[in-house]
Amino acid sequence: MNVLVINCGSSSLKYQLLDMTTEKVMAKGLAERIGIDGSVLTHEAAGKDKVKFEQAMETHKDALNILMDALVSPAHGVIKSLEEISAVGHRTVHGAETFCDSVVINADVIEKMEECSELAPLHNPANLIGIRACQELLPNVPMVGVFDTAFHQTLPAEAFMYPLPYELYEEHKIRKYGFHGTSHKFVSRAAAELMGEKIENLKLISCHLGNGASLCAIKGGKSVETSMGLTPLAGLEMGTRCGDIDPAIIPFLVNKGYSVKEVDEIMNKKSGVLGVSGVSSDFRDVEGAADEGNKRAQLALDIFHYRVVTTIGAYVAAMDGVDGIIFTAGLGENSVTSRKAICDRLNFLGIKLDVTANSQRGKAMIISAADSKTKVMVIPTNEELMIARDTMELVK
Repeated sequence: MNVLVINCGSSSLKYQLLDMTTEKVMAKGLAERIGIDGSVLTHEAAGKDKVKFEQAMETHKDALNILMDALVSPAHGVIKSLEEISAVGHRTVHGAETFCDSVVINADVIEKMEECSELAPLHNPANLIGIRACQELLPNVPMVGVFDTAFHQTLPAEAFMYPLPYELYEEHKIRKYGFHGTSHKFVSRAAAELMGEKIENLKLISCHLGNGASLCAIKGGKSVETSMGLTPLAGLEMGTRCGDIDPAIIPFLVNKGYSVKEVDEIMNKKSGVLGVSGVSSDFRDVEGAADEGNKRAQLALDIFHYRVVTTIGAYVAAMDGVDGIIFTAGLGENSVTSRKAICDRLNFLGIKLDVTANSQRGKAMIISAADSKTKVMVIPTNEELMIARDTMELVK
């Protein structure tokens, strides 16, 4: 079974075609600047050179047409006909309380996804555009929606409810939803395999650390707490997002003359390690500046590490213990120094790092020492594979 995984942004389209008998990637690519001058689609087939198609893409359907042609091309393709695509899995950001798991897409599902769009106005409409375009081009191929929020629908009420007037939840569904669910789900299952344990018996904390960052407490394979909230702004300091702050800062700034739109722009796009360091939103640049003695860059990293550590501590309390801590995503998988800085502050968990193991990258492995009371792992995330697995299970 070949599964095509689609991830649509407002002006982009990321894709992978996977052979699910081996779970190998047959082809992958990215279409950028859709609807903008300078559109380009970069396509890479297994065992073949990467190619770029620089041509106008007014809509996501145009991008899909180019990628479909590339998949069946004698020169750049990996299949002879589009009939070899068994199913399409769509990454979808927000499923609200409507979707607690992945689902086969039909007219009713699309209508409910549209209702969720007010909670993710930048993401869900783009996801729906990709779904409709795929339905036009592959009308007889089953489609599956995989929601970033679905994994967190197991949060207990005391974790997802905000202490606001209850009618705000009833009328507007204001609550914690959480994100990165597909990533947290994938790495937690991979961690159980790595530890040689059944996931039902484990208490894990997944640290998805990158430009966007979130932590998740996973007990018995289910999400019981997570750091993002109604939106992905909550929780940790991130590349440009502030994470948790005193909410009274917002009316304070409005009273100082800032508009609500300006405050929103500050919190989402001008804060985080960029705002504190003044250097960059890229952790690699900030780490480099800190190594050269930039005190604001070091402060930005210190804030980030502190928030990860204190959130881990809270999640240990929420689960009454922890068996393993997982580092994943861009920073989590690649920053030896950040992993060490975080683990050095978790002595109360009996953590001891294996320095040699921690210095390696690119593969799933245990990086804690043999006598560490809590296991620490690095597991490269693979959201596309998780989407493909869910898709295959639903359409089989």
